[in-house]
Amino acid sequence: MSLDINTKKAKKNAFRITKQRGIGASRIRVPGGYLDARVLGMIQEIARTYGNGYVHLTTRQGFEIEGIRLEDMDEINQKLQPVIDLVETNQTEAGKGYPASGTRNISACIGSNVCPFANYNTAQLAKRIDKEVFPNDLHFKIACTGCSNDCAKARMHDFGIIGMTMPRYDPSRCVSCQACVKGCKSLSVNALRVENYKIVRDEEKCIGCGVCVTKCPVRAFTRSKKKYYKLTIMGRTGKKNPRLGEDFLVWADEETIIKVIKNTYKFVEKHISPDAPAKKEHIGYIIDRTGFEEYKKYALEGVEPDGETKVNQCVYWSGIHFDR
Repeated sequence: MSLDINTKKAKKNAFRITKQRGIGASRIRVPGGYLDARVLGMIQEIARTYGNGYVHLTTRQGFEIEGIRLEDMDEINQKLQPVIDLVETNQTEAGKGYPASGTRNISACIGSNVCPFANYNTAQLAKRIDKEVFPNDLHFKIACTGCSNDCAKARMHDFGIIGMTMPRYDPSRCVSCQACVKGCKSLSVNALRVENYKIVRDEEKCIGCGVCVTKCPVRAFTRSKKKYYKLTIMGRTGKKNPRLGEDFLVWADEETIIKVIKNTYKFVEKHISPDAPAKKEHIGYIIDRTGFEEYKKYALEGVEPDGETKVNQCVYWSGIHFDR
């Protein structure tokens, strides 16, 4: 086998370089982890024809086809075209595979298509974000989760998008069973109480999780038609300082979330360390270095949050710092 392989090109083309020289793995993005079942057959064919017959389902809901000879990269990219078309991910030229491997596959919980607790269609938003931010070479991790249960572990990402709902209460339907109050106390933040046989919601305390909606047997509580989101920033795992993301925006709308994410790419392009390998430096490290006020100038440029959106004006990481 020829070993004259351009590994830099392979990495940019979303191929993983493995321990075995000349052998890699083909990475396949699936935004939100939601795909047409026909894709599975296509991946099986590539794995058997060009790989070792094995596929790794990644923690980010993508695929890695193992045992790929990197000298077959161009041919495999041609075979990947139907997969890319069905998954509907961005690319710049048909038949050339993935033009960049920066932002990792945007992951999501199963969302409101299936889960009764989810407050929005997570796969739909993941696909939209994918189209907004790809292709690029910056190393971001983004996750969408339908409610505050955070099954997608969104707070462990550079951006975590947590679904919220503004509970709508119809006292004429309420039978004072207090199922919502008990549910909020045991499963959430105890934001409900009873006054004069009616339910009162503590608006400052409520996190918009929707437990009251799922517990009410008579639909006195329903979800708001408008979708709301919480945006957490600077979460990450890793060697130096693993941290959970902190709340930046609360009760935000989808358009505001998208604008802040896109603005953050501009911030990172400006302030990423020149020593960062392959443009891999997480947002939190950059904010640690530049200060949150500098980040906020970029993040909120051209953003006009509505009156319901809460913008936390000072967000700094706390927790573990192994690098100190």
